[in-house]
Amino acid sequence: MAITSLYRYWQTYKNIKRIRQIVNVFLRHGFGQFIEQINLQRFVPLSTRLKLFSRWEKIEKHTIPERLRIAFSELGPSFIKLAQILSSRPDLITTEYADEFKKLQDKVPPFPSEKAIQIIESELNISLKEVFSYFEDVPVAAASIAQVHKAVLKTGERVIVKVQRPDIRQIIHDDITILGTIARLMLKYIPESKLFDPEGIVSEFSKTVKKELDFFAEAKNAQRFKRSFTENPDICIPTIYPNLQSEKVLVMERLEGVRIDDISGIDALGIDRPELAQKGVNAYFKMIFEDGFFHADPHPGNIFVMPDGRLGIMDFGIAGWLTPDMMENIAGAFLALYNRKFDDLIDIYIEMGLVTGDVDMEEFKRALKRDLVDIVEPLYDLTISEVNFPEYLELFTHLVIKHGLKVPSELMLINKTIMILDNIGRQLDPNFNAITAAEPYAAKLIKKRLSPKSLFGKAKENMSEMGRLLFDTPRQINRLLRKTIRDEVNLNINPIGLDKLIRDIDRSSNRLAFSIIVAAIILGSSMLIQSNIDIGGRILGLPTIGAIGFLVAFLLGIRLLISIIKSGRL
Repeated sequence: MAITSLYRYWQTYKNIKRIRQIVNVFLRHGFGQFIEQINLQRFVPLSTRLKLFSRWEKIEKHTIPERLRIAFSELGPSFIKLAQILSSRPDLITTEYADEFKKLQDKVPPFPSEKAIQIIESELNISLKEVFSYFEDVPVAAASIAQVHKAVLKTGERVIVKVQRPDIRQIIHDDITILGTIARLMLKYIPESKLFDPEGIVSEFSKTVKKELDFFAEAKNAQRFKRSFTENPDICIPTIYPNLQSEKVLVMERLEGVRIDDISGIDALGIDRPELAQKGVNAYFKMIFEDGFFHADPHPGNIFVMPDGRLGIMDFGIAGWLTPDMMENIAGAFLALYNRKFDDLIDIYIEMGLVTGDVDMEEFKRALKRDLVDIVEPLYDLTISEVNFPEYLELFTHLVIKHGLKVPSELMLINKTIMILDNIGRQLDPNFNAITAAEPYAAKLIKKRLSPKSLFGKAKENMSEMGRLLFDTPRQINRLLRKTIRDEVNLNINPIGLDKLIRDIDRSSNRLAFSIIVAAIILGSSMLIQSNIDIGGRILGLPTIGAIGFLVAFLLGIRLLISIIKSGRL
């Protein structure tokens, strides 16, 4: 424990400059109360706080989500990535914040091509001219983690070269460490933040961004997708060049075509758009319902329509994995929704572990079914083109928050993927509907689940589990009894909100004591002036000691007033 604490102190000291920058940005955008609550105000000089006080009215013109989005944008790659991940988790941060974070674009100026060439040659241990007959200095795309250059190999293949930004790994590592510290401080000083699971958010962010930084993992993902679609003539996955690959450089086949959202470009190629939408949805539902491994970043910039009518998929840094049980539950949920079987849908939610905490299960089921019927029933009276899926996703998100459901990150990735696909599909074909398109895939998976072979396998697993339970139960009971006899069984009671109450009382008493000291200085200075004792000369006709006392009291009073205003509790 001592070693862990020492390591954290060292990390804080090492990153103190970045911590000050983060704190200053948050203060500049009106989050002084939050900084004070988690006890980070010690990183801010008094002069900076006084400057920020003068900007109070300007700050108030923006909403809190807007100010947070602007602050994240200023803080760079790590915070932009965090906001993008949070934008797909409205169940954690509410729809208002998620919608605001969606406005953040992962577009940043490119770094110099000379540096990119230096990284390529150093990482691959080659000379650029020995491998490439052509290398385009100006990148075709630049994001917060990497940028992409077009090139041609000596053997004639057209490729793209993806190069990580200099020092981006260290920058993100330091920011994740700082975010972890902020999450722990939130749990310590703001107990109600536990509802949003700040440490879980940082952990999920850390795993996601580290996957994007791992070009070896991205290459393996691409190769796995290529194997999966080898027999599919409609989908093209780029070839990876393993001999031209490192942790920071990735070379892959260049796909020529137009973006999937370039409707005029697709029409110019003479490609049937409804057929194209069907090809895309077939590919993604195959990933979700058959492979259990899916491309989780299908935004229009990652999907291309090739001149021969094939769909080319790019950028495999973010991929989702599904267990067989999760695949079956998702398929069951689709079918239950499709067939209006709301009781079955709720049972699947419970089986998936979405219900947490101690709840009255019967009352929970009744309340959730009532809300589901209110939201979903109107859908069945609409034509496909009339259904506004983003609107209904928002309603479902409110439902998740209202009933305290805990949605697994894999499920949120699927929701995000299907929503993007539905949006793209509707641009290609106004009559397209992702839910209807998913029905045959879900039905096929459920049919497979109910096959004799599958049922026998499940029964075998259950019998094995029962056997382990029978053998382990006596040992567990014996262990519990021994602990009880030795008085080692403890009951932990955690009064919610007590720490916050103690801190608020402590802060209030400190301010009261501070006010009494200021009043005492004013009273003492007034008595000195009234007594007309001339000690140390005079300033503006007043005894020096009395004048200094008034000045000190004035400064301390201003400091107290700023503290009270920043806390938002007048």
